[in-house]
Formats: sequence, C-alpha cells, structure tokens
Amino acid sequence: MENLLSADVVLADGTLVKAAAASNPELFWALRGGGGNFGVVVSFTFACHDIGDNGTIVGGPILYDLADTPAVMRWYRELLPALPEELSGWLGLITIPPAPPFPEQLWGRKSCAIVWCYTGAPDAAEAVLAPVKAFGSPLLVGLAEMPFSTLQSAFDGLYPAGLQWYWRADMFTEITDEAIEIHCKYAAQLPTGHSTMHLYPIDGAAARVRESDTAFAYRDGGWAGVIVGVDPDPSNSAAIKDWAQRYWTELHPTSAGGAYVNFLMDEGQERVRAAYRGNYDRLAQIKAKYDPDNVFHVNQNILPAG
Repeated sequence: MENLLSADVVLADGTLVKAAAASNPELFWALRGGGGNFGVVVSFTFACHDIGDNGTIVGGPILYDLADTPAVMRWYRELLPALPEELSGWLGLITIPPAPPFPEQLWGRKSCAIVWCYTGAPDAAEAVLAPVKAFGSPLLVGLAEMPFSTLQSAFDGLYPAGLQWYWRADMFTEITDEAIEIHCKYAAQLPTGHSTMHLYPIDGAAARVRESDTAFAYRDGGWAGVIVGVDPDPSNSAAIKDWAQRYWTELHPTSAGGAYVNFLMDEGQERVRAAYRGNYDRLAQIKAKYDPDNVFHVNQNILPAG
C-alpha cells in the first residue's frame, strides 16, 4: 500500500480525480487499505523495487510431516524475525497436491509447509538459506532459482475459477503455544484437498510504517492469517464452512482482533471496524466527503460518517 504513488479515481458523481500526496491527500490516504469504498480506480502508479538478479529469486516450498507441525511452528515463530529482510516465508497447513512437481509418493498427504522467497544478492543465497534448509527432517525441499512471477503464480493452476470457498481470518501478533495446538487439531481435520490455513508475515519495511500513515493499520509485526475451506463440489459447501467456522472460533481468542480486509466474508460492521483499528473513524469521514450516499457499498463497507 505504501508503494502506491498515485491513482486516477472515478468518484460516485462521475468526477475523475487524481489521488496522491499532493492532490486529494485524504482520498489518497484512504485508498491505501480502504478497499473499493471511495471510487473506481482506473489507473495506478506504483513505486517499483529491484529484487534478486534481474527479477530472479530463490524460492519454493519446504514440506514437513504433519506430526512435525508443533516443532516447525515454534521454530518458525522464533526464526522469522531474526532473518534478513531479503528472506521471508509464509506458513501453511495443506494437503500435498496430487500433481507434479510434487513426488507421487507424497500426493494427498497432509503437511506443514513453508513457502520461502529470497530476493537478495545471488552470491549470498546459500548462506542466507542455510538455516531454513537445515531444520528438521523435511519431506521435500523445493527451493530453486526462478523468476519472481513464477513463485507468485505457482499455485494458480491448483485453484481454478469456479471452486466453492469459505473464508475466515484474523491478524496475529504472535503464534502462541495455545494457537499451535489449535492449528494441529484442525490441520488433522482438513476437510478437502484444497482446504488450507495460511499465515503471512507482516514485518520488515511494512512494520516500519506508522499505523496512521495508511488506512491499513496492522503495522506492529506479526501475521495475517486465513482459514479457507475450498472444494469444487457444491455438495461439500456445508462441510468446508463448518470446518472453517469451528477452526476460527477456537483460534480467534489468540488473535489481535481484526483481520486483513480482503480475507473477510460478510461478517458484520464490527468486524470491518476491527480491520481498521483506530483508522476507521477517519475513513468514515473521508467516505462522507467522497461517497456520502454510499454508492460503493458492495464491499467490506465503511459507512459514511454523520
């Protein structure tokens, strides 16, 4: 969000405006995390950053047996904050897909996975990645050089359009021992091959931005967590929803209270407010200025103040 430099926005009354630090600055602030509440953005200007060797990174999954999940999660929560910013990884509880490039003997096996991405100097990759390669007894070490875009799209083919989805989410400032027990319980109950849980780190440069600098408020480190029940068969929709709801209900007391807004279902206004922490009231004032009639309401809606 802080990489957005400007946006051209069509407002509810049809006016085209530019939002940037020097032009409609309040709208610009709101767009960086406030979703589609304020207008239709028809163009973006972003700041770009060089990564790796001409966009080539070292990344991919390391998979562990599900029984190793407690040890992996405890190691991961301590290791991640100590890593150089060029190396990060999100953690997932998954069923190993029954397709290449995964070895056939692992197909359909429940697993704890960490998907790593190293964006730094190529000649330092081996030393930086040594700690993540050395831990435990992984089922698979799938790290390789690849274009960054390849890692970003690696799972697209496994999740085609038309699947049934049910999402629940929270933000977490820590991965507690209590949370690890809950994760293990529900990982063992993964209801379908597509269903999963992910924890995405929020650290490094993102954590150096003040909570009040953008609409996205969860800047104090930790993880954005999401539980998703997924399946192609509509007859399984009740099962995936039930699993996700039960998982979230037990895990939520260990959370920071809100969630990354893109992961929310239709969960009520208090959940939307919690997603923005102390920034919600300012967003509501900006909404009242730019969309007083709440034309843009098919979203995680910020109600106009007043």
